[in-house]
Amino acid sequence: MRKFGIILLLVLAISFVLSPLSMAAQPYQTYTYSQSGFALLSPDAYSPDKEIDAIYMGLFDYYPVVEITSEMRENMPKDTITALEDKNKENTALRQLKDIRDIFVDSAQNVYLVEASGNRVIVLDRYYKVRFVIDKFVNDNGVDDSFTNPSGIFVNDRYMYVCDTDANRIAMFDLEGNFYKMIYAPESDLFSESSIYKPVAVAVDQYDRIFVVSSTTYEGIIVMNEDADFAGFIGAQKVTVSPLEIMWRRFQTAEQRKQSEQNISTEFNNITIDEYGFIYVTTSSIDAESQQSELDSKDGTYAPVKKLNAQGNDVMARNGFFSPSGEVDFKGDANSTTGAQGVSRIIDVAVGPRGTWSIIDEKRARVYTYDNTGILLFAFGDTGMQLGNLQSIEAITYQNDKMLLVDKTSCTFTVYKRTEYGDILIDAITNDENRDYSAAATRWEDIMKRNNNFDSAYIGIGKSLARDGKYEEAMVYFKSASDVEDYSDAYAEIRKKWVEKYAWVVPVVIVIICVLVSLFFKHAAKVNKKTQLKKGRKTLREELLYAAHLIFHPFDGFWDLKHEQRGSVRAGTIFLILVILSFFYQSIGTSYIMSGSDKGSSLFEQALSVVVPLVLWVVANWCLTTLFDGEGSIKDIYVATTYSLVPLILTIVPATLLSNVLVKSELDFVSFIVGIGFTWAGILLFCGMMVTHDYTLFKSIVTSVATVVGMAVIMFIGILFSGLLMKIFNFISNIVIEISYRL
Repeated sequence: MRKFGIILLLVLAISFVLSPLSMAAQPYQTYTYSQSGFALLSPDAYSPDKEIDAIYMGLFDYYPVVEITSEMRENMPKDTITALEDKNKENTALRQLKDIRDIFVDSAQNVYLVEASGNRVIVLDRYYKVRFVIDKFVNDNGVDDSFTNPSGIFVNDRYMYVCDTDANRIAMFDLEGNFYKMIYAPESDLFSESSIYKPVAVAVDQYDRIFVVSSTTYEGIIVMNEDADFAGFIGAQKVTVSPLEIMWRRFQTAEQRKQSEQNISTEFNNITIDEYGFIYVTTSSIDAESQQSELDSKDGTYAPVKKLNAQGNDVMARNGFFSPSGEVDFKGDANSTTGAQGVSRIIDVAVGPRGTWSIIDEKRARVYTYDNTGILLFAFGDTGMQLGNLQSIEAITYQNDKMLLVDKTSCTFTVYKRTEYGDILIDAITNDENRDYSAAATRWEDIMKRNNNFDSAYIGIGKSLARDGKYEEAMVYFKSASDVEDYSDAYAEIRKKWVEKYAWVVPVVIVIICVLVSLFFKHAAKVNKKTQLKKGRKTLREELLYAAHLIFHPFDGFWDLKHEQRGSVRAGTIFLILVILSFFYQSIGTSYIMSGSDKGSSLFEQALSVVVPLVLWVVANWCLTTLFDGEGSIKDIYVATTYSLVPLILTIVPATLLSNVLVKSELDFVSFIVGIGFTWAGILLFCGMMVTHDYTLFKSIVTSVATVVGMAVIMFIGILFSGLLMKIFNFISNIVIEISYRL
């Protein structure tokens, strides 16, 4: 028993020591992103299988090196030995891979590598063994020819198209590697005078239209046919020009302006096409600020990857939390060992199974995969020397259930096999596309068991429940995934059933509300008319009801408010409190469909958001009008300002209530009501200041603008003063601490 106990302790100790090593053996972390932009760890969708180098491909056998023995040197002519030595040197050099620029997989699963420095195309079979190499060919003029720094390749069921970049042409071969024809630069007046045709990537659709990315062409993607007949440009990338550049161009000559426009980097860097003819293009020429704004705006204007139709229109769906642009948390990337900072540099795109597609980030050697709606499915990859890590990622392609990634530094490509989790994910997407919703729900549930952070799984299950009529349950899943669109659709079905059952309730409620509002304003008008003849101090009730007259008759209302003492500070303060409560109710009572979140703000936060601007307005306006013959006291300004806020109470509360019965497509009506409230309050505030200070229209406009500027100045001074106080406090605190240490 003692020996057994010692052995058991040793086994436990070894397991404890090795467990961190096994954890560290993972080459990368797979993750997605939450709505808040936090990385959520996910099971691996792809795992590294093997690294394919020149030896594995069979280049050493394809380019044999003959061992020259001493016997051969004695018995063979010297010229023959010299020829053998020269051939050995040549084959030794050809055995090495240098500068792989592109990788492609055809329908037969053969793999094509474009080697720029080696000026050749290496064709492998599906098992990554050399079939043949194209390095020399006889061109269409019957002359021996070769590539000059080739960069991209595309293969369809008939031909392979090779971008011979520095030779300014595209070479076409059949699938056995026999030269077919050469496609030279198209001719068109649309090309700028200094434009140089340098094709770096190419794609061909089912109608044999050729789409070319030229590294020095900023007008867009070149479209032509096999005869180099130019059809036009599509997908030109919009660029940003800073105000400084705009101002500087005013002082430039016409030639300088033309040159600066040509220097603007707007070109694409890679291209691929899917089975439906949609074109995926990538660019790394967008400035960081514009690409960063694209993450949230999702309008596609400055997207580093786009999906274009044949007319060049961006048709990419961007339904995820963030636009497909690579890394989201680019400021604090905890998933990278390189400490890479800044937005992703996207350099290639590949179309995967069932409408999925992937882009690669050159900075982080990372892959980001999305579905056909633009939702991030998973991201993985990192730099390093371990199998699965890349030193410098260059290109990506799919081979059925495998993903191939090129490492430019090591001149190899790594094969990643799809894991069980990845298979389930593709099955779920496939079942959704085939409208086998029951099977899809089952697969999404399997995903949930492995990854409860995956929003698409919640959405998939929610859609399945919605199709079964279980809308309440579906809404729970949609809400968990922050899917407001589908949540709204499910709620619309619930509302539809309720309206069908209680159709009579809606008109009755509307009539009752209208009657109550009418009675209230009639009562207020009666009280205000009676109070008009009353002398002396008014009651609080009378002061509050006077707002019903003032909001519809601002000039008379504000005149009586000041000169007839129809209002007071106490009534104005009550209105201020009601405004704060209205905003607080808006923050916690707005429907999930409108807010997209259940998070509300505190009463204190809402009080600050209302009181601080009001105090700044009152103080700044009083300071200015005192200098410019204003007749209103600080009390008059405060009372007029608070009474001007009454429309906010009358619109924000009903709009918030209304948001809870409307669907997403109807929410513009809520915004319209709130907009009316703010506009109404703004007009009242302007009229109130004009009457209170007895100003002309022009003087009121100038004073209002100056008041806003004054508010900014007061805030600036306040920030400076508070910063100074903090420094004084820290100085005194440090002195006290120092004295205490010395004592």
